[in-house]
Amino acid sequence: MRLHGIDISGLRARRVSHEDFAAFDLILAMDRANRNALLKLAPKEHQGKIALLMDYAPTMSVQEIPDPFFGDAYGFDYAYQLVDAACRGLFVSLTAQKPPQATPAAKSPASLNG
Repeated sequence: MRLHGIDISGLRARRVSHEDFAAFDLILAMDRANRNALLKLAPKEHQGKIALLMDYAPTMSVQEIPDPFFGDAYGFDYAYQLVDAACRGLFVSLTAQKPPQATPAAKSPASLNG
């Protein structure tokens, strides 16, 4: 990551908790095995929040991000490239969503006057 100008020294991995399914709008997995494990752990009402990160890079022919830990330096760079492409697609997806509609009370003249 340092080679790409990104400092991740302050980040630490942790296990997904049951509370995460209610707390987060989207939970992304790097591969199918992890996605399937998350689906088993998640309450039914939150399973729609779980997806593969590579779902956000549909033009790429890869659906999973391989774990580079046991490979060489190229494996880390390849994983970085996949994550970068998917995160760019995720950003586009999130910023393309319509903003929430204002409630009628928020639009009323009384609310504008304080």
